[in-house]
Amino acid sequence: MTDKIDGKAFAAQLCERLAQEVAALKAERGVTPCIAVVLVGEDPASQVYVRNKIARCAEVGIESREHRLTADTSQEALLELLATLNGDNTVHGILVQLPLPAQIDETAVIDAISPAKDVDGFHLQNAGALAVNQRRMVPCTPLGSLMLLEDRLGDLSGLHAVVVGRSNIVGKPMAQLLLGANCTVTIAHSRTRDLAAVCRQADILVAAVGRPRMIQGDWIKPGATVIDVGINRIEEDGKKRLVGDVDYAAAQGVAAAITPVPGGVGPMTIACLLHNTVTAAKNAMPA
Repeated sequence: MTDKIDGKAFAAQLCERLAQEVAALKAERGVTPCIAVVLVGEDPASQVYVRNKIARCAEVGIESREHRLTADTSQEALLELLATLNGDNTVHGILVQLPLPAQIDETAVIDAISPAKDVDGFHLQNAGALAVNQRRMVPCTPLGSLMLLEDRLGDLSGLHAVVVGRSNIVGKPMAQLLLGANCTVTIAHSRTRDLAAVCRQADILVAAVGRPRMIQGDWIKPGATVIDVGINRIEEDGKKRLVGDVDYAAAQGVAAAITPVPGGVGPMTIACLLHNTVTAAKNAMPA
């Protein structure tokens, strides 16, 4: 029997706690956590993501300020906006929705955000801090995944974790967080030899490759805990579906527990964005 790790329910509980923290900050310190959300262009998926993030902010009492820029916006203009937001003490978090139009260098944009306001956790300083086990702003998806693992398993010390995927956004920070939790960590990727055999060693298997149902049931160690980060849109039997990087049906009866897609890691990503925004607001307050 494989248990479903309900990220949606956990995220709702986290947001309830954040709403209480936000209310306390307003009542006791007169501070309303605020995030500036920057959207460049008309990418449909990005618009949905931004709309969902803004809606979740409102639910917990976080102020959101939306900045919509046209697709032909220059890099210079975007950097000028970020400089203004960096200097605005009423803004605690800055999120630039990715991807950006081709004329804009994403790395330059990420580097231009103040590390203290980088609620995505992508800035080089925040990545470096995580690498030496000093958490500052931590990327939301790995942070949410770790919360689910610790809620499910408790102490992770000594467990062998295999992270499939080495992106700067998920794979690498996920591995760093697991190392910080005293796991033995293997990072696997597209050039790993006998990837299936490597995955079968995992007590914790994190799939973050962006390939629909790549991880098969016989790649999973019996009794393992599986975190499926993938969100892949496919067409199957004439219907559009969202599926993960793990073959969910094949994992049933093999894994001890697995996150579904949708309803697993996705809700945790947005909840952790709110968590980071509240953290940034607290960090900005005088002692």
